[in-house]
Amino acid sequence: MMRAARSLLFVALLPLFAGCQLLDAPRQSASHAGQTRMQGELTAADGKLVFQPCQEQRRYIVNDSGGTSVLQQAASLANDQGKLFADVRGRIVSSAAAGADSQLDLEQLYRLERSGNACDDVNFRPLVLRASGHGPDWSLNASGKGMVLEREGQPTLAVPYLEEQLGDGRFNLSTEANGQKVELWVAPQRCVDSVTGSVQHMSAEIRVNGQIQRGCAYFGGARND
Repeated sequence: MMRAARSLLFVALLPLFAGCQLLDAPRQSASHAGQTRMQGELTAADGKLVFQPCQEQRRYIVNDSGGTSVLQQAASLANDQGKLFADVRGRIVSSAAAGADSQLDLEQLYRLERSGNACDDVNFRPLVLRASGHGPDWSLNASGKGMVLEREGQPTLAVPYLEEQLGDGRFNLSTEANGQKVELWVAPQRCVDSVTGSVQHMSAEIRVNGQIQRGCAYFGGARND
């Protein structure tokens, strides 16, 4: 009980000390130096993928230097218009290709989905993590201010949380508040949403008072791991 109280107190104080830092600058490791995270529209042109960032006119020929299989993923997910929303990280290099300003050496694919309004998501930038699943539907948003859990047929739960790193890119978020024990276990494993078909870069498992559901997850704009 004392350990849980310390954990909750730590995260309850987190926004006072780290909230502004999370909002102002995404966390980025040294190994990502020279790389940029961007969101935008992904289309096919002349057998190649072209990426256009949100609210920009620049266009980049995509070179899958990180082996993300983005071409295959996009081909299976594209709608009749052939347009997808993509959340990626990579390095911009000069390119002489006609019809494109530069080339994007893509290193990380965070998310790929059919969406016409994802560029307008005002909640993305302060978000640390978003996870969701089905059967029944559930979603969890975590930020520097706490986590918000929504479940089909259940009231919304907004609580502080503790993050624990487990190694190999795995971690978990947990809380014991408002009479609920919630644990979210996340692993760096490609995950496909069973309903929407969207591709996300992490798998997730949520446990609420011992009940387990599975789903997918991705980092929000406040975290670039």
